[in-house]
Amino acid sequence: MTHEQAPEPLFRPSSWLADGPLDGQRLAWHRLSASLRQINEALMDMDATEADLLAAAERAELFAANLETTRKGRQHWGFAESSVAGTPRGMLDRSPIIGLGNPVAPPLTFAVEGDHVVGRGSFGLQYEGPPGCVHGGFVAAAFDEVLGMAQSLTGKPGMTGTLTVRYRQPTPLHQDLRFVARVDRVEGRKIFASSTLHHGETLCAESEGIFVSTDFEKFARLQAEARP
Repeated sequence: MTHEQAPEPLFRPSSWLADGPLDGQRLAWHRLSASLRQINEALMDMDATEADLLAAAERAELFAANLETTRKGRQHWGFAESSVAGTPRGMLDRSPIIGLGNPVAPPLTFAVEGDHVVGRGSFGLQYEGPPGCVHGGFVAAAFDEVLGMAQSLTGKPGMTGTLTVRYRQPTPLHQDLRFVARVDRVEGRKIFASSTLHHGETLCAESEGIFVSTDFEKFARLQAEARP
């Protein structure tokens, strides 16, 4: 009698922590993403000739085709957002806000300081909305992420129920920014958190979020449904 090997679990929260060494394949992935991030911004501020652009496009198309052959049709390397990790120690390389492996991310840097989370970083030209300023949608996305990490300090993975953003002043591009987020209270499955965004002494925006605590089994089902 033969036994088929059990499939690799889709969701492995205990092993998706950012405690291991940053080397090998993961380090190479971060390096490639950093290069793509630089390309993204350069495309918003370039004055190359048509011939140079066409030549670059051909090389990029070949690279994309080669990379496409390596796809596995499944997610890997941790979580794509901090709120579902249930811990600020989650491996968040895929996050579109703080993920070093995601070329879409600025990326911002988040750290737990006491009972709150502090986010630092800047947004490049590819995130522009009003002239010289960050698009409000990216500001909201950054709030969602930093609030999500703050709510993970409760040890309960959750999903955003509501997100309220109040824009006080334009958020400048290419400038050092500082987010501060904390949990205000917990009511049953609801986790209430708030955050501010400053450029120097200027309050650019503030936000409040309500997260709904959800168990890992729910996330496993969501991931299975999203699998190609």
